[in-house]
Amino acid sequence: MHHVNPRVLQMLEFLDDCSHKGGRLAARFRLQRRQRLKEQRPPRLLVHRAIHKVRRKTVNEMLSPCENMRCVLERLHAEGVATGVVSNGLGRGYGHDVLEAFDLRKYFSTAVFREDVRRGKPWPDSILEALSNIGRDLRRTDVIWYIGDQRKDIAAAQAASEIIGHTIRPIALGARAALGAIEQRIPNSQIMWCAADFERAVHNAFDSDDYSLPMYGPVAAPVV
Repeated sequence: MHHVNPRVLQMLEFLDDCSHKGGRLAARFRLQRRQRLKEQRPPRLLVHRAIHKVRRKTVNEMLSPCENMRCVLERLHAEGVATGVVSNGLGRGYGHDVLEAFDLRKYFSTAVFREDVRRGKPWPDSILEALSNIGRDLRRTDVIWYIGDQRKDIAAAQAASEIIGHTIRPIALGARAALGAIEQRIPNSQIMWCAADFERAVHNAFDSDDYSLPMYGPVAAPVV
């Protein structure tokens, strides 16, 4: 999806990052108290709820579909690849509306939004939740791609990979994610500067019989 006003999207990402950093700082002071609690409290979503409460436009007015990514989803669906969507945004009042408004729900076996997990990205919780609800058990031969456009997506994918002991191959889409990929020494073949680059990479992966291609090849699970 393309945001009609990219500056608004940048602001939302900035606020989300600030919320994460503030949450980590506050957690240090609440650690002893949390250890005494028997039940986990639901996630604090004050920033997200405030943003969505202020929002008055419909998703159709705020977003425009990316046809390259729709082609990618069509190809993955045709190849029988199980896919899921993972977002730090709220599902209620936004994420689920996007899936319905642009006829995207049919492509995904699962959708995990901020209210579905205790911690959002860069924590791995949402990715782990998506994998557990993808529709089948994880197999040793599975190749897992995680496509993200933010640095925290790269961090979340690597953290999840370490937990499950199975390689999750992060695909950095755009400049912000590319910075995170470079910092973590992700291969250049997993950095896509635009949606068209990723579309070509996906088609090449399925049209070729060479399973040594970077999108396929096995690598050891990273240590975070």
